Amino acid sequence: MRRCYRSIRPAEREASKIVQRAREFRTKRVKEARDEAKREIAEYKARKEEEFKKFEAEHSKGNEAAEQEANKEAEKQIEVIKQAGQKNRATVVKHLLDAVFEVKPLPA
Repeated sequence: MRRCYRSIRPAEREASKIVQRAREFRTKRVKEARDEAKREIAEYKARKEEEFKKFEAEHSKGNEAAEQEANKEAEKQIEVIKQAGQKNRATVVKHLLDAVFEVKPLPA
């Protein structure tokens, strides 16, 4: 019996070493896969952020042009209002002064 036990013992040790190496290899491979996945995620995120920046830049140019056009239109309308005010200024002032200085009592 001892003879069998002695021959089994080295085989058990060898099997234990093989199992240990397999565990270490699996742990190492899992860690490598996790690191690779993190790297791929970071690359994907960087690509998508770059795409978003390009998209934002292209569309903000359109907004700037629309904003400038709206500002030009507003300036035109303000100028029209100013001109109308200048044109009728004397008449408006006369009416205001007449209303203040010519008191007309209303019958009660």
